[in-house]
Amino acid sequence: MAAGSAIQIPSRLPLLLTHESVLLPGSTMRTSVDSPRNMQLVRSRLLKGTSLRSTIIGVIPNTSDPTSDCDDLPNLHRIGTAALAVQVVGSNWPKPHYTLLVTGLCRFQILQLLKEKPYPVAEVQQLDRLEQFTNGHKSEEELGELSEQFYKYAVQLVEMLDMSVPAVAKLRRLLDNLPREALPDILTSIIRTTNQEKLQILDAVRLEERFKMTIPLLVRQIEGLKLLQKTRKSKQDDDKRVVAIRPNRRISHGSITEDEEEEEDHDDVVMLEKKIRTSSMSEQALKVCLKEIKRLKKMPQSMPEYALTRNYLELMVELPWNKSTKDRLEIRAARIVLDNDHYAMEKLKKRVLEYLAVRQLKNNLKGPILCFVGPPGVGKTSVGRSIAKTLGREFHRIALGGVCDQSDIRGHRRTYVGSMPGRIINGLKTVGVNNPVFLLDEVDKLAKSLQGDPAAALLEVLDPEQNHSFTDHYLNVAFDLSQVLFIATANTTATIPPALLDRMEVIQVPGYTQEEKIEIAHRHLIPKQLELHGLTPQQIQIPQVTTLGIITRYTREAGVRALDRKLGAICRAVAVKVAEGQHKEAKPDRAEVGEGEDCKEHVTEDAKPESISDTADLALPPEMPILIDFHALKDILGPPMYDMEVSERLSQPGVAIGLAWTPLGGEIMFVEASRMDGEGQLTLTGQLGDVMKESAHLAISWLRSNAKRYQLTNASGSFDLLDNTDIHLHFPAGAVTKDGPSAGVTIVTCLASLFSGRLVCSDVAMTGEITLRGLVLPVGGIKDKVLAAHRAGLKRIIIPQRNEKDLEEIAAHVRQELSFVLAGCLDEVLNAAFDGGFAVKARLEHLNSKL
Repeated sequence: MAAGSAIQIPSRLPLLLTHESVLLPGSTMRTSVDSPRNMQLVRSRLLKGTSLRSTIIGVIPNTSDPTSDCDDLPNLHRIGTAALAVQVVGSNWPKPHYTLLVTGLCRFQILQLLKEKPYPVAEVQQLDRLEQFTNGHKSEEELGELSEQFYKYAVQLVEMLDMSVPAVAKLRRLLDNLPREALPDILTSIIRTTNQEKLQILDAVRLEERFKMTIPLLVRQIEGLKLLQKTRKSKQDDDKRVVAIRPNRRISHGSITEDEEEEEDHDDVVMLEKKIRTSSMSEQALKVCLKEIKRLKKMPQSMPEYALTRNYLELMVELPWNKSTKDRLEIRAARIVLDNDHYAMEKLKKRVLEYLAVRQLKNNLKGPILCFVGPPGVGKTSVGRSIAKTLGREFHRIALGGVCDQSDIRGHRRTYVGSMPGRIINGLKTVGVNNPVFLLDEVDKLAKSLQGDPAAALLEVLDPEQNHSFTDHYLNVAFDLSQVLFIATANTTATIPPALLDRMEVIQVPGYTQEEKIEIAHRHLIPKQLELHGLTPQQIQIPQVTTLGIITRYTREAGVRALDRKLGAICRAVAVKVAEGQHKEAKPDRAEVGEGEDCKEHVTEDAKPESISDTADLALPPEMPILIDFHALKDILGPPMYDMEVSERLSQPGVAIGLAWTPLGGEIMFVEASRMDGEGQLTLTGQLGDVMKESAHLAISWLRSNAKRYQLTNASGSFDLLDNTDIHLHFPAGAVTKDGPSAGVTIVTCLASLFSGRLVCSDVAMTGEITLRGLVLPVGGIKDKVLAAHRAGLKRIIIPQRNEKDLEEIAAHVRQELSFVLAGCLDEVLNAAFDGGFAVKARLEHLNSKL
């Protein structure tokens, strides 16, 4: 190309002052602009300009723009780079600024600064010829040996990089296509160099000088890459894994060398494919995995989907598709294990032994789906662990309390960021077998939310007809759950959806009697607490009488958790005494006799509050074991928390005792009534539900209709009980919400006592639903209610006649200590609740005379 057609930059250029980086011709740089003069240059020149000429600016390196318009410009660097503004992006956070993308064109020299405000403008002289970039190759004779040496080092450097990366391949082509005069600037901007070294290259106007200064930089970069590759190769040999930059594989004549085959064997993707092919997964899952592994091989490691696909394949390999444990089917050994781990719980033990017996007769029996329902602290969770121990299976617990996302059960679809499988699949991966015992704890406390209903997601898991092909959203292939033994626990079935409850075999786990609690304490709780506190039976002794005192006076629960905590408090108090005694024994015996007597008196004073022993030093061996009696209980646990207040509270008419069922077990419930002059209103207090309010209205209606028959009158002697009389019914423990139909007979008895002025027997409790005709209908929770009455010291219990079948579930010794009255109508209830009965008066027959 002729010299006359040379491309020229404008003779006057606006100057962009930069301090942190150096722009070389042929390279691209992104820089941030936030100083006043540079901001004005962008607004006035780049954003408002309409011609290509307005996008050409001069970039001055090593010069910082003053932070204020009033400050003078510093000394400008002599050499700059004419640049083309390719992109301008503005932002207001954290402060107003612009980001420029500029491409270097050529060098220029500042001849004269024309103006400083609003932005600097200078008269410049172009130093590089731009037509060189459009010309073809110059002859090698013109370039000389210096350029050939530079080209050789440049090619060596590029070939050391991974040619599979598109940017590296493009750079290799540029080395052959670009004029060699432009290569020093371009390679200097690519390799690792400091700003000072780039500034020296920019100041080198002569081409030969640029070649001489750039060649040492290339040699330094080549040596650094050689050292890095040597380090990575040794690390690959030690760890037997692929390094981040894979070696370049050269294929000649369609064959791969032996070294490349060895490297392929060590490639973890190939190893993952081998694991997939040798695994025992289903045919459908194998087909999906092989398809994913093909996609993985074609995918660069830098893609986010690479890690997601690899994690998915690793999970598929780790799942126990056909791996299972062998069940221990010896029924005698299983019965021994269950009896040793848990006392009572005959229903649960019977069901487990039935499962073992059927498994002996049929090998491919599907795992049952059980649901243990009972109050807290009765051992529902621990018995699930014992079942796994009995069967010789792995055990995994899944806490469902408060779970409100169906993805916790079914998993997330892999299209979402951070997706993962559900708890069922994660549990199978953890245990490593396909026939574990899964404990779904607190299944009655599942919640709903915008993310779906987890109880509905459990329908597929807990359905024996569907769970052989359970599909997790993350796996997206069917997995067989039919061999898993699912055990769910709940405090109540009221909050479990009917469809889910229908899929489970419900086994009630009632509360313990006092005798059962004593046995559990001495068989399990006390040995456990002694071990936890470092004590031995030779150091502490808790008689059964003391245990009974703890149960009746310091705890009132269906389970044994509070009892366990009380026993722990006793063991801690004894541990303090034992530790103090050992400390005193360890002291050297060099004190005088008088000091020893003082010490003995001090220990005696410490021992008196606990009332454990009357001797001087509790820690001495003759005082072992420390006996826990009622005096010690009061000193350690404080005053009794519960008293027998039943007889005291029934000392006046208008009070009766009912029986209630709660998720925490059965409880006794007092019903109090009073009357006063008024307008015939019925007031109900105690946070009652709608059903219980209706029972109260039923009770008062039945009594009003039968008032003459039972000679019930109000304060003025009228048989109309609400005539000028208001009635107030109260259920104590007003902070607790109460509801249910079983309080009907109790309300009738309470009101009958109020209007007749007679006292209800102090040892009678009752439960049952009533009708308007005076019939007593059956209710639920009889066993828990009977146990609550037994704990409270009551002797006679009135229950509906149709609940007689429920008495068989109560232990024989409890039935012997209690007297049960089976009532079919309210007449029988009233006759049993009052001393001497509540018979109909004979003179009621003559009251209808019309004389």
